[in-house]
Amino acid sequence: MAGVAEPAFTELVANVVRHVPGRRCRICFLLQCGGVRVEVADGCPELPVRAVGHPLADGGRGLVLVAAVTDRWGVTVRPDGRGKTVWFECLAGGEGAAAPTSRP
Repeated sequence: MAGVAEPAFTELVANVVRHVPGRRCRICFLLQCGGVRVEVADGCPELPVRAVGHPLADGGRGLVLVAAVTDRWGVTVRPDGRGKTVWFECLAGGEGAAAPTSRP
C-alpha cells in the first residue's frame, strides 16, 4: 500500500509547489481500517483539473497518475470557497483506478 500511496502523495505535494501561491499546505494521513486516506489542503480556490495534453509534454499527467494508482480520489472545496482539500484513498488489496469522487 505504501508503494502506491507514495507517488500519489508526491504528486499532490508537487501540485502545491507548482500551482499554489506561497506553496503552503496542510497534510493529513488517516489510517483507516484496511487502508489509508491522504489529504493535502491549501488556501487556493482554483480546483485541479486532469489535463489532456500532448503525450510528450513535460507535465499534465499528475492527476491521471493519482487516479491510476489509488482506489478513490477527489476534491473537497472549503465551505467559504477559500481553498480545497485534494485527497485519495488506498485500500489494502485495492484495485486502484476508481472514478474520482468529490464532496462539496
